Amino acid sequence: MPALREDGGNPTTVWARLARARTVVQIGVDWTAWSVAVVLTIWLRYSRFMTDPLGTGGIFVVLPMLWALQAVVGILGGQYRGRWRYGSFEEVAALARGVVVVTAVVTAVNRLVSPPRLPASVLLGSGMVAFVLMGGARYAFRLSLERRLRPSARARRLLVFGAGEGGFQIVSAMLRTPDSPFVPVAVLDDDPAKRNLRIKGIRVVGTRDDIPQAAQRFRASAILIAIPSARSELIRELTERAERAGLQVHVLPAVGELLGHPLELADIRPVSEEDLLGRHRIETDVVGIAGYIGGSRVLVTGAGGSIGSELCRQISRFSPARLVMLDRDETALYQVQLSLAGARRSSGDDSGNSEGEHLVVCDIRDQEDLRRVFARHRPEVVFHAAALKHLPLLELHPREAVKTNVLGTLNVLRASLEFGVGRFVNVSTDKAADPTSVLGYTKRVAERLTAAANEVEGSGVYLSVRFGNVLGSRGSVLEAFKEQIRRGGPVTVTHPEVTRYFMTVQEACELVIQAGAVGRRGEALVLDMGDPVRIVDVARRLVAASGRDIPIEFTGLRPGEKLHEVLFGEEEVESRRVHPAISHVDVPPLAFEEVEGLDDDPDPTEELRRLTTSSPRRVLAS
Repeated sequence: MPALREDGGNPTTVWARLARARTVVQIGVDWTAWSVAVVLTIWLRYSRFMTDPLGTGGIFVVLPMLWALQAVVGILGGQYRGRWRYGSFEEVAALARGVVVVTAVVTAVNRLVSPPRLPASVLLGSGMVAFVLMGGARYAFRLSLERRLRPSARARRLLVFGAGEGGFQIVSAMLRTPDSPFVPVAVLDDDPAKRNLRIKGIRVVGTRDDIPQAAQRFRASAILIAIPSARSELIRELTERAERAGLQVHVLPAVGELLGHPLELADIRPVSEEDLLGRHRIETDVVGIAGYIGGSRVLVTGAGGSIGSELCRQISRFSPARLVMLDRDETALYQVQLSLAGARRSSGDDSGNSEGEHLVVCDIRDQEDLRRVFARHRPEVVFHAAALKHLPLLELHPREAVKTNVLGTLNVLRASLEFGVGRFVNVSTDKAADPTSVLGYTKRVAERLTAAANEVEGSGVYLSVRFGNVLGSRGSVLEAFKEQIRRGGPVTVTHPEVTRYFMTVQEACELVIQAGAVGRRGEALVLDMGDPVRIVDVARRLVAASGRDIPIEFTGLRPGEKLHEVLFGEEEVESRRVHPAISHVDVPPLAFEEVEGLDDDPDPTEELRRLTTSSPRRVLAS
């Protein structure tokens, strides 16, 4: 390495000079602390017990020893190398170790001298006083530094709800960022044990019930919900309280979005409908998932859709041997490939644009083409997400629903059985529970066909996963409302009391993958969707957020549409055996031959309704 030039313009030289200056200042502060400590301890001891405080002159012998040892121990121990932040717990611990070593060595040497230069009690007392003085100096410096880093007077005054780890991290981040757009003025938390707790000097002043009073008392204009694990129900309640108090609401990302990185100011964002509707606590068994996906050949049908594409992104994190992405929409497939390639580059993986992923343009209605795909790629795990799911359109075109949702599923099941797929996960919907629509009928029949596959000799684990409305999916109610608002309205809601379950696409797919690890043969696994939400409340929030005067019109329930969705059928008995967010229900199998020729019927609705409740029959593999 070339020697540093004595050039003031060289950044490396400048930093080296600053480091040396810091070392000299720190050593000088510590020498002063030892000097004051020795003099003070001698005065305290001798003023009470002896009349000649400095008669032995021991102070002039011991102090140079203390200074020299402190410099050596401090340098060797890293105290003067900038290893720790000023006043941090780690620096104080290192400081304590250094003071103990210096005190012990000087005390031992002092005892070997005859007569001892100072009493052992003076040296031990000096060590304790010196530690307090050195620690106090470091704390004072850090306090001064943090005060200089506090946000300016122009920053918005912010209440912080949540005095846990998330609140601590984000309050600390704001207080050490001069250009922070927010300055925390008070903290609220529902835990009584945290009342009067202080985070970096910011006190906990109450609970959620005290939001209006705290907003007025501290002249706050916004509130931050600093709980990454907060469920949507809590966020909705806090948002309603805060808005009544005239506060703008901000949140931190959900735990799954953070991916383990420390909280930063950039993580603070306005509350969104996804936060209000779709946050659910997810505890993922990474080991269990990696056990059946890692190193396996995985195929995803409907990979270009909102559910399928997110499944592909999440599955790729578990390092499958091959990820086969199948869809009839080649443009959507290409977009998924680009997103996966971008994710690899951002994580430092430059293995190539398509290495490890295989794009397959194929329609699941084409049984022979599907067989060729399975014969070529030999998948071991299949996630079947391909489906038609627009309820009103399927009521008008039930044969199309049958061709994809029933016979397409049957084709995928037969190919999976023929080529020895060990685990098959059928993505279903809450509309399959006590169905009343063509969409619900076809998805219930698909669940029963999936359960029937387990009766074929040599089959693996074939199961279904059922959940409700997915936020962010194409055609979701949120997207429809936003488009209506963009066009100036009106916003149309079918019924003032209609409710739905919601979950974000990321949460849904994470639990789908988790369900594949814990599900048993022939089951339907039902994901915990939290509490149902009134659709009209969602519409009103979006209209209010737009700042525009847009009317809401009620159009009446559409054919096949329920007022309130359910997650379980009337005769289904749920159990939560493994995962707190996943319920298990048994699904009666439906023989494959029962649906043969179903698409020949011009209106198969009645036959679909019958098949949802027909008695189980023995399944044929062919």
